[in-house]
Amino acid sequence: MSTNLEAVINPLIAACEEGFLPDELYVLENPGVGDQFDDITSMMERVVIEYSGEDPDLSVTQLETETDFQGIVEHFREPIAQIQADGGTAAVDVTPGRKFMSAIAFQAGIQFKAEHVFYLYVSNNRFYGRLYPDVPRPVVELVDFQEVF
Repeated sequence: MSTNLEAVINPLIAACEEGFLPDELYVLENPGVGDQFDDITSMMERVVIEYSGEDPDLSVTQLETETDFQGIVEHFREPIAQIQADGGTAAVDVTPGRKFMSAIAFQAGIQFKAEHVFYLYVSNNRFYGRLYPDVPRPVVELVDFQEVF
């Protein structure tokens, strides 16, 4: 998970606005995000509650080291398989995090056939660091890479 609140929250808000309302949130807790982790996950839950009226389940994968590549892969593989087995819709957000984590998230979303692989594109860096409601809509686009491929 990123330590940047906006990088995590903004794609979630955009997905909710597009009608994707998760009832489960799966997040990585990697070394270095400890101070912001509770604030970010609390905000994630709040966003889902505001859009869906339901309190989502929160599942956390704790990594011993941020380079636990196999652990990161499993963080995506297992929930995607379980959600699909339960008849749900799985989505992976590749927006936040370190480049290698986003690369793994992207590959996992495509390879394990998540229904959505989201990336929030902000075309003007003047709006980096601002929450989604404060960013003009012509500047943001929620890309679903499952629709691109």
